[in-house]
Amino acid sequence: MSPLPPFSVAFAGLLVGAACGFAVRRARLCSFAALESALIGHDWRRMRIFGLALAIALAGAQALVAAGWLPAEETPFLPDRVAVLANLAGGALFGLGMALVGTCAFGSLLRLGGGDLRSLVVILVYAALAYAAMRGVLAPARLYAESFVVATPGGEAASLIDVLGAAVGRDLRLWLTLALSGGLLAAFLADARLRAMPRMVGAGVTLGLAVVAGWAITAASDDFDAARRITSLTFVAPVARAVYGGMLDPSIWLDFGVGTVFGAPLGALVAARLNDDFRWEAFDDPREMRRHLLGAALMGVGGLLAGGCTIGQGLSAGSLGALSWPFALIGMAGGARLGMAILVEGTLREVVAERLARWRGDREA
Repeated sequence: MSPLPPFSVAFAGLLVGAACGFAVRRARLCSFAALESALIGHDWRRMRIFGLALAIALAGAQALVAAGWLPAEETPFLPDRVAVLANLAGGALFGLGMALVGTCAFGSLLRLGGGDLRSLVVILVYAALAYAAMRGVLAPARLYAESFVVATPGGEAASLIDVLGAAVGRDLRLWLTLALSGGLLAAFLADARLRAMPRMVGAGVTLGLAVVAGWAITAASDDFDAARRITSLTFVAPVARAVYGGMLDPSIWLDFGVGTVFGAPLGALVAARLNDDFRWEAFDDPREMRRHLLGAALMGVGGLLAGGCTIGQGLSAGSLGALSWPFALIGMAGGARLGMAILVEGTLREVVAERLARWRGDREA
């Protein structure tokens, strides 16, 4: 098969992004809402839908690796050194920002497709801070945080599957993939209520297949293209490149990730029209605007440090068994939980003071 030219890769990204935007908006699925329901309401249904997506993405990505169609070591999620501190801290910043905004980067694109102009402001600020951390004034600070690394065994690009296999001296790819995917699928099937929610299930299946499609499409791109990136769904650097390309260099748009950034709100727009819930919305007051601006800035910087967003790390990196994956997700969950506490209980200072007072009271008791 001849390699895919950049335009075809970008157009494929547009279609994949549109499919995801349509399915996820139609189902009203959101990674932050899933975390909030699980951590506050102890309702794990939405998290199980993301588990379904990860099961499909993991099985598909590992099948591509096993078949030799996906050179996993060339992806950005499998470096030869793991920046544990940056992954944890970046994940925490991203999670906190996500809580302040009320959704993640992908969710902001979907909200924009539904007419939410607050999300346009969020995306522009998010993109600006992400690009500043990627190549601008904040890049030195990011590189410093990323200097605290743990080398992988052998000093080569490796996944969790590779590391565990090397530890026991056997190739565990098939068995670990079956165990992890099977376990996630079993957790989904155990909830009869979810099986009766076709839109929610459809969103999970679409996200999982989209991750696999992203790996297959970008792996088939032209080897001689200097801008070639073997990647899948992630909404941090591609959002920054989409905004930067619109201002200075449109050639950057010939990229799978940028295609998904434009496709997601288009798909969400179609879903919003079909659901009859397209509404123009704006900030209610200056306080809400300040909260969104701060949240967008934290997500932009945090997403670069973490190596991806909830979709990029949670599904794309997870599908490869990346070593950064658990650290980034732990950070995101912790940051999101802190953000939920701040929104309910007051400022960060008040939350910390209240937690310290409670801890001291427990010790004295």
